[in-house]
Amino acid sequence: MKLMELQRTMARAVMQPLTRTERMQRKSPAGGAMSAYASRFIKPNDRLTSFERLEIYNRQYWFRVLSGMIEDFPGLRVVLGERRFEEMAKAYLCDHPSRSFTLRNLGSRLEAWVHKHPGWAGAKQNLALDIVRLEWADVEAFDGKAEPALRPEDLSGTAGPSLRLKLQPYIQLLDLRYPVDDLLLEVRKGDEDTDFASNAFQERRKRKRVQAVAKLKPAEIYLVVHRVDYSVYFRRIDREEFLILGALRQGKPLGKAIEIAFRKSSIAPDKRASRVQEWFQNWAALGWFCRTEEKT
Repeated sequence: MKLMELQRTMARAVMQPLTRTERMQRKSPAGGAMSAYASRFIKPNDRLTSFERLEIYNRQYWFRVLSGMIEDFPGLRVVLGERRFEEMAKAYLCDHPSRSFTLRNLGSRLEAWVHKHPGWAGAKQNLALDIVRLEWADVEAFDGKAEPALRPEDLSGTAGPSLRLKLQPYIQLLDLRYPVDDLLLEVRKGDEDTDFASNAFQERRKRKRVQAVAKLKPAEIYLVVHRVDYSVYFRRIDREEFLILGALRQGKPLGKAIEIAFRKSSIAPDKRASRVQEWFQNWAALGWFCRTEEKT
Protein backbone atom coordinates (compact mmCIF):
# COMPACT_ATOMS: atom_id res chain seq x y z
CA MET A 1 0.00 0.00 0.00
CA LYS A 2 1.46 3.35 -1.06
CA LEU A 3 1.80 6.14 1.49
CA MET A 4 -1.03 8.32 0.11
CA GLU A 5 -3.39 5.36 -0.05
CA LEU A 6 -2.39 4.37 3.49
CA GLN A 7 -3.07 7.87 4.79
CA ARG A 8 -6.49 8.05 3.15
CA THR A 9 -7.45 4.56 4.32
CA MET A 10 -6.58 5.37 7.91
CA ALA A 11 -8.20 8.82 7.76
CA ARG A 12 -11.51 7.31 6.63
CA ALA A 13 -11.48 5.01 9.66
CA VAL A 14 -10.28 7.60 12.14
CA MET A 15 -12.89 10.15 11.04
CA GLN A 16 -15.76 7.68 11.12
CA PRO A 17 -18.19 8.66 13.91
CA LEU A 18 -18.09 6.76 17.18
CA THR A 19 -20.98 4.68 18.49
CA ARG A 20 -23.33 6.05 21.16
CA THR A 21 -21.10 4.40 23.77
CA GLU A 22 -18.08 6.26 22.31
CA ARG A 23 -16.43 3.17 20.85
CA MET A 24 -15.28 2.52 17.29
CA GLN A 25 -17.88 1.14 14.95
CA ARG A 26 -17.68 -2.54 14.02
CA LYS A 27 -18.51 -1.77 10.42
CA SER A 28 -15.81 -0.22 8.25
CA PRO A 29 -16.22 2.72 5.83
CA ALA A 30 -16.04 0.18 3.01
CA GLY A 31 -18.94 -1.79 4.46
CA GLY A 32 -17.10 -4.84 5.77
CA ALA A 33 -15.85 -5.70 9.21
CA MET A 34 -13.72 -3.01 10.82
CA SER A 35 -11.41 -5.67 12.26
CA ALA A 36 -10.51 -6.82 8.75
CA TYR A 37 -10.22 -3.21 7.54
CA ALA A 38 -7.83 -2.34 10.38
CA SER A 39 -5.65 -5.42 9.80
CA ARG A 40 -4.86 -4.14 6.30
CA PHE A 41 -2.56 -1.42 7.63
CA ILE A 42 -2.13 -1.85 11.42
CA LYS A 43 -0.34 -4.79 13.00
CA PRO A 44 -1.50 -6.20 16.32
CA ASN A 45 0.91 -6.41 19.27
CA ASP A 46 1.10 -8.58 22.36
CA ARG A 47 -1.58 -6.49 24.12
CA LEU A 48 -3.88 -5.03 21.45
CA THR A 49 -5.51 -6.25 18.26
CA SER A 50 -5.40 -4.20 15.06
CA PHE A 51 -8.98 -3.09 15.77
CA GLU A 52 -8.12 -1.96 19.29
CA ARG A 53 -5.05 -0.04 18.15
CA LEU A 54 -7.05 1.77 15.47
CA GLU A 55 -9.83 2.49 17.95
CA ILE A 56 -7.42 4.54 20.08
CA TYR A 57 -6.86 6.95 17.16
CA ASN A 58 -10.55 6.98 16.24
CA ARG A 59 -11.64 7.91 19.75
CA GLN A 60 -8.89 10.49 20.29
CA TYR A 61 -9.73 12.20 17.00
CA TRP A 62 -13.36 12.66 17.99
CA PHE A 63 -12.64 13.63 21.59
CA ARG A 64 -10.22 16.30 20.36
CA VAL A 65 -12.31 17.81 17.57
CA LEU A 66 -15.44 17.93 19.75
CA SER A 67 -13.39 19.57 22.48
CA GLY A 68 -12.19 22.11 19.92
CA MET A 69 -15.77 22.92 18.90
CA ILE A 70 -16.75 23.44 22.54
CA GLU A 71 -13.77 25.75 23.09
CA ASP A 72 -14.47 27.84 19.99
CA PHE A 73 -18.29 28.01 20.21
CA PRO A 74 -19.35 28.15 23.88
CA GLY A 75 -22.08 30.65 23.00
CA LEU A 76 -23.69 28.39 20.40
CA ARG A 77 -23.48 25.53 22.91
CA VAL A 78 -25.54 27.54 25.38
CA VAL A 79 -28.04 28.58 22.69
CA LEU A 80 -28.62 24.97 21.55
CA GLY A 81 -28.07 23.19 24.85
CA GLU A 82 -25.20 20.80 25.59
CA ARG A 83 -26.70 17.61 24.15
CA ARG A 84 -28.06 19.19 20.97
CA PHE A 85 -24.81 21.08 20.42
CA GLU A 86 -22.80 17.86 20.63
CA GLU A 87 -25.07 16.11 18.13
CA MET A 88 -24.93 19.16 15.85
CA ALA A 89 -21.13 19.28 16.10
CA LYS A 90 -20.88 15.61 15.14
CA ALA A 91 -23.12 16.15 12.11
CA TYR A 92 -21.09 19.19 11.05
CA LEU A 93 -17.77 17.37 11.46
CA CYS A 94 -19.03 14.45 9.39
CA ASP A 95 -19.74 16.90 6.56
CA HIS A 96 -16.60 18.99 7.17
CA PRO A 97 -13.93 16.91 8.92
CA SER A 98 -10.64 18.45 9.95
CA ARG A 99 -8.57 19.23 6.84
CA SER A 100 -5.93 21.47 8.38
CA PHE A 101 -2.80 20.91 10.43
CA THR A 102 -4.38 23.16 13.07
CA LEU A 103 -7.74 22.89 14.82
CA ARG A 104 -7.98 26.67 14.56
CA ASN A 105 -9.76 26.27 11.21
CA LEU A 106 -12.25 23.65 12.39
CA GLY A 107 -15.26 25.98 12.54
CA SER A 108 -14.52 28.01 9.43
CA ARG A 109 -17.55 26.61 7.56
CA LEU A 110 -19.96 26.40 10.48
CA GLU A 111 -21.96 29.55 9.70
CA ALA A 112 -22.79 28.37 6.18
CA TRP A 113 -23.54 24.88 7.47
CA VAL A 114 -25.93 26.10 10.20
CA HIS A 115 -27.65 28.30 7.62
CA LYS A 116 -28.11 25.24 5.39
CA HIS A 117 -29.37 23.07 8.27
CA PRO A 118 -31.87 25.27 10.19
CA GLY A 119 -33.44 22.30 11.98
CA TRP A 120 -30.72 22.25 14.62
CA ALA A 121 -31.62 25.68 16.00
CA GLY A 122 -35.31 25.75 15.14
CA ALA A 123 -36.94 28.99 16.30
CA LYS A 124 -33.54 30.24 17.48
CA GLN A 125 -32.00 30.02 13.99
CA ASN A 126 -31.28 33.74 13.63
CA LEU A 127 -29.86 33.92 17.15
CA ALA A 128 -27.69 30.86 16.43
CA LEU A 129 -26.37 32.41 13.22
CA ASP A 130 -25.51 35.66 14.99
CA ILE A 131 -23.60 33.89 17.77
CA VAL A 132 -21.73 31.68 15.27
CA ARG A 133 -20.71 34.73 13.25
CA LEU A 134 -19.47 36.47 16.38
CA GLU A 135 -17.54 33.48 17.70
CA TRP A 136 -15.84 32.85 14.36
CA ALA A 137 -15.03 36.58 14.06
CA ASP A 138 -13.44 36.29 17.50
CA VAL A 139 -11.16 33.51 16.20
CA GLU A 140 -10.25 35.53 13.10
CA ALA A 141 -9.55 38.70 15.07
CA PHE A 142 -7.40 36.89 17.62
CA ASP A 143 -4.76 35.58 15.23
CA GLY A 144 -5.49 37.37 11.96
CA LYS A 145 -2.67 39.13 10.17
CA ALA A 146 -1.65 42.57 11.42
CA GLU A 147 0.24 45.09 9.33
CA PRO A 148 2.12 48.22 10.49
CA ALA A 149 -0.55 50.64 11.62
CA LEU A 150 -0.98 54.21 10.43
CA ARG A 151 -0.70 56.62 13.34
CA PRO A 152 -3.14 59.52 13.81
CA GLU A 153 -0.43 61.94 12.71
CA ASP A 154 0.03 59.94 9.49
CA LEU A 155 -3.53 60.84 8.52
CA SER A 156 -3.45 64.53 9.42
CA GLY A 157 -3.70 66.75 6.38
CA THR A 158 -4.23 63.83 3.98
CA ALA A 159 -7.94 63.11 4.39
CA GLY A 160 -9.08 64.25 0.95
CA PRO A 161 -12.09 62.68 -0.85
CA SER A 162 -9.83 60.56 -3.09
CA LEU A 163 -7.89 59.05 -0.18
CA ARG A 164 -8.03 55.25 0.02
CA LEU A 165 -7.46 53.61 3.38
CA LYS A 166 -6.86 49.96 4.10
CA LEU A 167 -8.29 48.26 7.18
CA GLN A 168 -6.19 45.88 9.24
CA PRO A 169 -6.82 42.31 8.01
CA TYR A 170 -7.82 41.13 11.49
CA ILE A 171 -10.68 43.66 11.79
CA GLN A 172 -14.09 41.96 11.60
CA LEU A 173 -17.26 43.93 10.78
CA LEU A 174 -20.57 42.39 11.84
CA ASP A 175 -24.16 43.50 11.35
CA LEU A 176 -26.22 41.58 13.91
CA ARG A 177 -29.86 41.20 14.95
CA TYR A 178 -29.37 40.21 18.58
CA PRO A 179 -27.04 41.45 21.38
CA VAL A 180 -24.89 38.33 21.18
CA ASP A 181 -21.82 40.31 22.20
CA ASP A 182 -23.30 40.80 25.67
CA LEU A 183 -24.52 37.21 25.71
CA LEU A 184 -21.12 35.76 24.82
CA LEU A 185 -19.33 37.87 27.42
CA GLU A 186 -21.80 36.66 30.03
CA VAL A 187 -21.29 33.03 29.01
CA ARG A 188 -17.54 33.40 29.28
CA LYS A 189 -17.79 35.13 32.64
CA GLY A 190 -19.98 32.31 33.94
CA ASP A 191 -17.41 29.75 32.78
CA GLU A 192 -14.66 31.61 34.63
CA ASP A 193 -16.62 32.08 37.88
CA THR A 194 -16.21 28.48 39.02
CA ASP A 195 -16.41 29.45 42.71
CA PHE A 196 -19.53 31.58 42.36
CA ALA A 197 -22.09 28.79 42.27
CA SER A 198 -22.66 25.20 41.25
CA ASN A 199 -22.41 24.21 37.60
CA ALA A 200 -26.12 23.42 37.56
CA PHE A 201 -26.98 26.91 38.79
CA GLN A 202 -24.70 28.52 36.19
CA GLU A 203 -26.26 26.49 33.39
CA ARG A 204 -29.78 27.50 34.46
CA ARG A 205 -28.71 31.13 34.55
CA LYS A 206 -27.23 30.87 31.04
CA ARG A 207 -30.38 29.23 29.66
CA LYS A 208 -32.55 31.97 31.13
CA ARG A 209 -30.31 34.59 29.55
CA VAL A 210 -30.55 32.86 26.16
CA GLN A 211 -34.33 32.67 26.45
CA ALA A 212 -34.48 36.38 27.29
CA VAL A 213 -32.30 37.32 24.32
CA ALA A 214 -34.25 35.04 21.95
CA LYS A 215 -37.48 36.86 22.90
CA LEU A 216 -36.07 40.26 21.99
CA LYS A 217 -37.31 41.95 18.87
CA PRO A 218 -34.51 41.84 16.26
CA ALA A 219 -32.70 45.17 15.98
CA GLU A 220 -29.78 46.57 14.02
CA ILE A 221 -26.52 46.12 15.92
CA TYR A 222 -23.22 47.05 14.31
CA LEU A 223 -20.08 45.59 15.81
CA VAL A 224 -16.34 45.69 15.23
CA VAL A 225 -14.36 42.74 16.54
CA HIS A 226 -10.74 43.85 16.95
CA ARG A 227 -7.73 43.27 19.13
CA VAL A 228 -5.44 45.33 21.31
CA ASP A 229 -2.28 43.88 22.85
CA TYR A 230 -3.26 40.30 21.92
CA SER A 231 -6.72 40.58 23.49
CA VAL A 232 -9.94 40.61 21.44
CA TYR A 233 -12.59 43.26 22.08
CA PHE A 234 -16.14 43.86 20.85
CA ARG A 235 -16.94 47.49 20.02
CA ARG A 236 -20.42 48.61 19.02
CA ILE A 237 -20.50 51.40 16.48
CA ASP A 238 -23.05 53.57 14.71
CA ARG A 239 -24.60 52.50 11.43
CA GLU A 240 -22.75 55.29 9.61
CA GLU A 241 -19.42 54.15 11.06
CA PHE A 242 -20.13 50.60 9.91
CA LEU A 243 -20.94 51.73 6.38
CA ILE A 244 -17.80 53.89 6.11
CA LEU A 245 -15.55 51.08 7.32
CA GLY A 246 -17.24 48.57 5.04
CA ALA A 247 -16.88 50.83 2.01
CA LEU A 248 -13.20 51.48 2.78
CA ARG A 249 -12.63 47.73 3.06
CA GLN A 250 -14.16 47.36 -0.40
CA GLY A 251 -11.54 49.79 -1.74
CA LYS A 252 -13.78 52.81 -2.17
CA PRO A 253 -12.23 56.29 -1.74
CA LEU A 254 -12.96 58.22 1.42
CA GLY A 255 -15.37 60.68 -0.18
CA LYS A 256 -17.50 57.89 -1.67
CA ALA A 257 -17.47 55.96 1.61
CA ILE A 258 -18.78 58.97 3.53
CA GLU A 259 -21.42 59.63 0.86
CA ILE A 260 -22.68 56.04 1.16
CA ALA A 261 -22.79 56.24 4.95
CA PHE A 262 -24.96 59.36 5.12
CA ARG A 263 -27.46 58.64 2.35
CA LYS A 264 -30.21 57.66 4.80
CA SER A 265 -28.69 58.99 7.98
CA SER A 266 -30.63 60.56 10.82
CA ILE A 267 -27.58 62.59 11.88
CA ALA A 268 -28.14 66.28 11.21
CA PRO A 269 -26.06 67.61 8.29
CA ASP A 270 -24.33 70.22 10.45
CA LYS A 271 -23.16 67.49 12.86
CA ARG A 272 -21.73 65.09 10.32
CA ALA A 273 -18.27 66.58 9.78
CA SER A 274 -17.47 66.61 13.48
CA ARG A 275 -18.76 63.06 13.89
CA VAL A 276 -16.62 61.78 11.03
CA GLN A 277 -13.57 63.53 12.46
CA GLU A 278 -14.23 61.98 15.88
CA TRP A 279 -14.66 58.51 14.39
CA PHE A 280 -11.44 58.70 12.40
CA GLN A 281 -9.50 59.86 15.44
CA ASN A 282 -10.77 56.87 17.40
CA TRP A 283 -10.10 54.39 14.59
CA ALA A 284 -6.59 55.68 14.01
CA ALA A 285 -5.82 55.65 17.74
CA LEU A 286 -6.87 51.99 17.84
CA GLY A 287 -4.58 51.20 14.89
CA TRP A 288 -7.35 50.06 12.57
CA PHE A 289 -5.73 51.48 9.42
CA CYS A 290 -2.61 50.26 7.66
CA ARG A 291 -0.74 51.37 4.59
CA THR A 292 -2.09 50.59 1.14
CA GLU A 293 0.19 48.82 -1.27
CA GLU A 294 2.16 51.16 -3.46
CA LYS A 295 1.36 50.85 -7.17
CA THR A 296 4.36 50.62 -9.45
